[in-house]
Amino acid sequence: MDEMTNICEPSAIKGISHDTEAHGFGMCSNTLVCSFLRTLVASKPNGKFLELGSGTGLSTAWILDGMSRNAQLTTIDNTPDLLNILRAHLGLDNQLTVVCADGDEYIHELKGKQFDLIFADTWPGKYRLLPETLDLLNPGGLYIIDDMLHQPNWPEGHEEKVSALITFLESSPGFKITKMAWASGVIVATKV
Repeated sequence: MDEMTNICEPSAIKGISHDTEAHGFGMCSNTLVCSFLRTLVASKPNGKFLELGSGTGLSTAWILDGMSRNAQLTTIDNTPDLLNILRAHLGLDNQLTVVCADGDEYIHELKGKQFDLIFADTWPGKYRLLPETLDLLNPGGLYIIDDMLHQPNWPEGHEEKVSALITFLESSPGFKITKMAWASGVIVATKV
């Protein structure tokens, strides 16, 4: 590996990856995207972070690895089996709150709360309830989504949903966005 692709992983990644593979879960975040998330959360000391779509905790581990001592992360998923893997490897971290709930309902419950960074890696907060999710950002807060470049596991018609999402973000007043044709395709939106 050359120096640009050799990334120092958080210590929990090996165990999470093993258990994820044994479970057969194949919708994990790209390592480059995870490393990028770690860098972004490190830029927000004492920040409050929200991850929509925990999966087995691979991206969660990277986010935790970048957080300052007083930062807090809430991660949500609706699949108990996946969250059991996450909890087995990360559940003792006192900076982490793990929520097993319906994402749409939970976003509604968060109304009035504010976050410094939101990573939306599932339908709620990305393809559903996007305006409500963006309202949860503090000024200067970052909204990050991935899988914006064509993925082999996309269902029929998903390309149109991606295009509509991008158009919505591009036309949202109060946000500046950057689209990156890198890794799985990343968009970063900043609330101004």
